[in-house]
Amino acid sequence: MIARKQHRFDPDYAVPPGATLEESMHALGMTQRELADRTGLTVQTLNRIFKGEQPISYETANKLELVTGVPAGFWNNLEAQYREQLARMEQDREMEAHLDWLKRVPTQELIKRKVIPASDDKVLLLRESFRFYGVSSVDAWRAVWERPAAAARRSTLFESSPGVTSAWLRLGQLQAREIDCQPYDKKAFAEALISIRTLTVKKSSVFIPEMKRLCAQSGVAFVLVPEIKGAPWSGAAEWLSATKAMILLNLRGKAEDRFWFTFFHEASHILNDSKKDTFIDDGKPYEADPAEERADNYAAEMMIPAKHNPAIKAARSAEDIKALARQLATSPGIVAGRYQHLTKKWAQFNGLKQRMEWEAIVS
Repeated sequence: MIARKQHRFDPDYAVPPGATLEESMHALGMTQRELADRTGLTVQTLNRIFKGEQPISYETANKLELVTGVPAGFWNNLEAQYREQLARMEQDREMEAHLDWLKRVPTQELIKRKVIPASDDKVLLLRESFRFYGVSSVDAWRAVWERPAAAARRSTLFESSPGVTSAWLRLGQLQAREIDCQPYDKKAFAEALISIRTLTVKKSSVFIPEMKRLCAQSGVAFVLVPEIKGAPWSGAAEWLSATKAMILLNLRGKAEDRFWFTFFHEASHILNDSKKDTFIDDGKPYEADPAEERADNYAAEMMIPAKHNPAIKAARSAEDIKALARQLATSPGIVAGRYQHLTKKWAQFNGLKQRMEWEAIVS
């Protein structure tokens, strides 16, 4: 999709259908009195219709068809368009009072990503932003994105950047909506995760499509959305409906060990935690949060069971790491990541880690 700079043609006035009726009356050589007599309407009623003060009802439209020869559908459409324009003008006036909200959301980034069109018209930009979020007002946006229930399991950093975080999550939701998934099956998803674990030895261009397929078969939409500046999130887990979940990742950090840990961490939330919560991972340690600790432990065990930690910690060379990786049927980069975590030697064996690049994954 190519975003185009939009200039709307939304006049700040609305022409009542009665104006067209009045023109038709004159074209037919009728006086207002004669039109009233022929339609059975009063002169006062026609005056109100001419001014747009009284709508043309379906009954009146049928009468006008018989008198003027103009189809009833024409008058009905004119009336609907007039009322729609009045409502839009009123909505635009209300929106003008909330233009400051645009400063809270990353509109320029969304334009850059071609999800909303560029526009010099702030009201139109606000309208398109609402359309992106699927809301009708700033109050509605706040109800969806700032309500306590929705933010219960979000990182505390969410509170400082709800605009950019909500945009990243919404991009994931829209992408996930397009993925055709089977109804969620917990047992099937747990089995899919075991199969996905075997993909850690593959290149990202191979394992990403397979991960998406396996997840979708068990009711989980797996999506990747590049991070937005100001929202340093690694991943998120959310239920889109009672039968469809979403795991959302970016490639923040770009190292394969972090990618896989985040994926299995979010998978744990889908398997084990409430469908009412949205979980967002910012990659930082959690304090006294059982759900997050459980997710961390699940991810660690899925990648490399803890019983292998002593052998990994005792590694002395890249060849040792590679040998352990073969033994564990996983990537040397994941073993290197566990070694770094155990020893705190964060630079050691970095060369063994596969780098995750967007160009190879989303192209």
